[in-house]
Amino acid sequence: MTQPLVVYGMQSPNVRKVVIMLEELGLPYELRHVAVFKGEQFTPEFLEMNPLGKVPVLLDPQLGQPLAESGAILFWLAERSGALLPAAGPDRYEVMQWLMVQMANVGPLFGQLNHFQLLPADSEPYGLGRYAAQAEKLYRLLDERLATREWIAGEAYSIADIATQPWAHYLERHGFDPAAHPNLLRWRNAIDARPAIAAANQRISEAFDDVATRTRRAATKTDLDRFFGRTETVPDADYSSVVRA
Repeated sequence: MTQPLVVYGMQSPNVRKVVIMLEELGLPYELRHVAVFKGEQFTPEFLEMNPLGKVPVLLDPQLGQPLAESGAILFWLAERSGALLPAAGPDRYEVMQWLMVQMANVGPLFGQLNHFQLLPADSEPYGLGRYAAQAEKLYRLLDERLATREWIAGEAYSIADIATQPWAHYLERHGFDPAAHPNLLRWRNAIDARPAIAAANQRISEAFDDVATRTRRAATKTDLDRFFGRTETVPDADYSSVVRA
């Protein structure tokens, strides 16, 4: 019997893209929740798997050691399976390039906008304005790129699309008009219609939704400060919207 892979995580886009990849490949896997608002990512056991204290982490018997960073996990799974990443040539490096765009730009900048949107209105106008402007630029870049091509990189659906798709669902939450991004929506809808997306969403919901909601709503100010990296050298901030959501 094939030993299943194990993914440690929660509902974040970076975990979601790994689960989508596993569904696309049809690999057996288990999901294990990490209660990030309670600091489980900082336990000695978890830090042995990822010293950064972040999810996702993949355990794959074929690799023989824990693997962190969602982009690296997608590369590994693609090469392990010989799928969703061209084997050689310009298309391969174009896919790698656009995966790096997601890892270095889309994820970090969208994540920062998410962060500042959690704070009370007008409490951080510079931070909110800066990251909203950066997000707008990236959404426009993706929409313009997808105006002349079906997929983000190469000639086929790839790990570049899988990596970017969960983040593209923040378009409306970030306050941008979907009608102004028709190519991005066409691409997003095409991926959403794939069976792997529905399967991934169901697995994530079943494994994480209830326990994640309970731990998030029970988070204390100390828990939230730890989660958002606020220390005595960082000004205080009101993260209470997290527990009310």
